[in-house]
Amino acid sequence: MRARPPVTVRKGRLIPMLSSSSARRPLHSASSPSILLCSQCLLHDSSNTSLLLRPATHHQQARKYHPSRRKNQPQQPQPQESQEPQQQASVLSSAVSAAQNILSKTTGIPLTKPPPRCQIIDPLRIVGKELKFLKKNIRQLLGSGHPILDRVAKYYAQSEGKQVRPLLVLLISQATALAAKNPHRQHVPFVSAATINEGISSAAVLGDTNPDNNPLTAATHDPTYSFADEDANILPAQRRLAEITELIHTASLLHDDVIDNAVTRRSAVSANLEFGNKMAVLAGDFLLGRASVALARLRDPEVTELLATVIANLVEGEFMQLQNTAQDEKNPRWTEDTITYYLQKTYLKSASLISKSCRAAALLGHSAPEVVEASYAYGRNLGLAFQLVDDMLDYTISGEELGKPAGADLELGLATAPLLFAWKEFPELGRLVGRKFKEEGDVQLARQIVARSSGLEQTRALAQEYADKAVASLSILPDSEAKEGLVEMCVKTTTRRK
Repeated sequence: MRARPPVTVRKGRLIPMLSSSSARRPLHSASSPSILLCSQCLLHDSSNTSLLLRPATHHQQARKYHPSRRKNQPQQPQPQESQEPQQQASVLSSAVSAAQNILSKTTGIPLTKPPPRCQIIDPLRIVGKELKFLKKNIRQLLGSGHPILDRVAKYYAQSEGKQVRPLLVLLISQATALAAKNPHRQHVPFVSAATINEGISSAAVLGDTNPDNNPLTAATHDPTYSFADEDANILPAQRRLAEITELIHTASLLHDDVIDNAVTRRSAVSANLEFGNKMAVLAGDFLLGRASVALARLRDPEVTELLATVIANLVEGEFMQLQNTAQDEKNPRWTEDTITYYLQKTYLKSASLISKSCRAAALLGHSAPEVVEASYAYGRNLGLAFQLVDDMLDYTISGEELGKPAGADLELGLATAPLLFAWKEFPELGRLVGRKFKEEGDVQLARQIVARSSGLEQTRALAQEYADKAVASLSILPDSEAKEGLVEMCVKTTTRRK
């Protein structure tokens, strides 16, 4: 008689333990159908922190939530009517009851009935009205009296990006609105919508020989600040912060495209090809300048310091990316420091803006220190997860789906997470990493080795780990639709295809 596999209990479900031969199956295999989970269910599961933090044993593994919702997911076949429905229900009920008793005795935690599965939360719907005004306000910030600069500066603002960073700022602003406040920040005044554009220096000084104030060349724009006034949980300063983060991100895209010799961006011709490298660089500088002015007018020194540090982090991360290892050896060997160096570079280039803008949003709302730290932890972990998935998609998705060239990292000589994990399994990758894949056939060989390795699986697992940490950091926040939206952003990050 065939031996039955041992059974482990995960959050009230019976799951057979994988044998060593099947432990490396892909996360979504045909033999193990996905289970649909919604944001509310994830929040309910993560509330049982004593269980989640319990160390895993040989027969019991701590479960991380599984982002199994995907687009175009095939419908699960409905079971046919059984001739003995009562008997089947009885057997299932007994199995579930036995599993609950085992888990309750093992952990000492009584199991509660989970809430009913709710509809999937759409983060875009939660702050959709706010985002409608985002593009208009950004174009207002970018208006220049010089017609060519005005056109180049607004080039990427015209196309539809993912707007992940302003979306997160708005969701954090809503989610922290009802959280604990910091009485020691009361000396920092709230900026109103009426004064959000007021300068600190005199208009005569700021406008001296400025083409924006020349009636012959000044761009025509509406000086009023537009926003959706229905939501009192988002402050004018937090809305402006969302716009500032998108300006900084867009400036980094303009500069990156010049450095990488990009040909497309957001499914259109890149700015460096459309206008030339010099104009693209100057336009990026102009965006950073306008973002800095808007940032200063928030009149919050700590927030100004945070976002100014982000700009420096972007440059530091770009310099780190010039070499694949800390020492930039010609024939390097894989060490744990290889991954550490990569993650530090990734934080500076990608996660710093997300983490510090989330922290700034909480500060602008006068949130308590523990809420500020939770917001920062959420942004940091989600930012790292986002970039890890981005590096993985460079190996798995076509350029048409991405909206930018696929497989560009290796062509640029960059060793990202999938290849770094593969390098540990295949040491011969070291010489390719050292010469930055410059010789003929290096790129194709590297892609073949990554495909044979577990590099993509390990990258996905690490991204999932950071997404789990992001969800866990939200436990301090009161329940709200915005909090569910932040959880859903973690799911969308790990399951996205562009």
